[in-house]
Amino acid sequence: MTSTSVLQLRDFRLLLVGQGLSWVGDAFSPIALSVAVVLGGGGAGELGLILASAMVARLGCTLLGGVWADRVAPHRIMAATDGLRAASATGMAAAFAVGEPPVALLAVLAAVSSGAGAFFFPAFVSLRPLVVPPDLRQSGNAAVSFTQSAAHVAGPVLAGFVVAHSGPVVGFAVNAATFVWSAACVLRVRSRAAVRVQRRSFLAETREGLDEIRSRDWLWTGLVSAGMFHIGTGVFTVLVEITAVRDLGGARTLGFITAAQGVGGVLGGLLAMRVRPRRMLLWGFVALGAFPLFPLSFAWPGSLSAILAFAVLAQLGLMFFSVGWDTALQDGIPHERLARVASWDILISFLAIPVGNLLAGPAGDALETETVMAGIAVWMLAAGCWPLLVRGVRSFGSAAPAAGEHASSGGAAGPASPQDSAATAAS
Repeated sequence: MTSTSVLQLRDFRLLLVGQGLSWVGDAFSPIALSVAVVLGGGGAGELGLILASAMVARLGCTLLGGVWADRVAPHRIMAATDGLRAASATGMAAAFAVGEPPVALLAVLAAVSSGAGAFFFPAFVSLRPLVVPPDLRQSGNAAVSFTQSAAHVAGPVLAGFVVAHSGPVVGFAVNAATFVWSAACVLRVRSRAAVRVQRRSFLAETREGLDEIRSRDWLWTGLVSAGMFHIGTGVFTVLVEITAVRDLGGARTLGFITAAQGVGGVLGGLLAMRVRPRRMLLWGFVALGAFPLFPLSFAWPGSLSAILAFAVLAQLGLMFFSVGWDTALQDGIPHERLARVASWDILISFLAIPVGNLLAGPAGDALETETVMAGIAVWMLAAGCWPLLVRGVRSFGSAAPAAGEHASSGGAAGPASPQDSAATAAS
């Protein structure tokens, strides 16, 4: 089959079209919220409280979302949470339409939306292998990465234009409409997972997800690697914004850098659709080794042209890795535990990045920016590539589906390595 064969699958097209527009819509609420708060006389304190409420809700609901996505048919979870997020965005629009809403109300609405998202994403991970046969999973994951990267490029541009010309209320309304669209698309998906009849306590089922991680050397290795890598990401994200605005030309330069990363993500998705090595996880970690060149370019050579070029290369490598990571996860983890494993990956990422954000200030105050950037490059290279030393990472190959097997049957593909290994998607 060709790399585009996956687009001929009706259920996959529904997911891709529904999520593609929803990802574009995701850019509207943050921009609309920032503009609305500032125009209403608020500042960093009010906005920070709202964003912190959203983050606390996301962290608090992530593991719970993974458990429920394995308990209930994932399309139902996705549709229900899209409905909640649509209601939250509509509430934001109504609140600002009638006046200046209290910060507490906005914090609650943001928490509802973010908490619902914590249920949505493990369910999305769980549903994808149900609509794509095993031999097309890499192409499907690449198509998802391509679409998401393209949406992250187009979304902020479109959102900025709409909010600037029509106001934040319209921005919230657009976001609400895209959630409704996403729910309508996912409800039309015909592939269904078998709902588990036997249920245990929340803690017991959460431990089952941990058991899957502990039993696979490359899986726990990958999660530890992700945590280490995302600490560097947290530091780097803050310093990129400061350096671009302070030293490289201002907000316009920051926009160029962000756009370059988006272009790299699109190219990475296209590459993963066409290049299908047998040991995709191994080559994914190798591709991740290109990312440290991005922070290194701020230290040397330091020119904007080099930074933009390495931003494209870095994101290309990261997206290629992400596709391999997703595919290995779907091939190796039993489907009835897939969402719980994914939720642990999401939780680790959400915890590690804020840690890096907090470290950025002290590091930037104590050392020259070039020194910190070089240190980040070394840290990311070590954090991202040390799993290559693990035998399970090197030996994990593409799963070969049994005759007549299709993901929509609800079963997971058989183990592709002696260790029955899988890896978790990088977030």
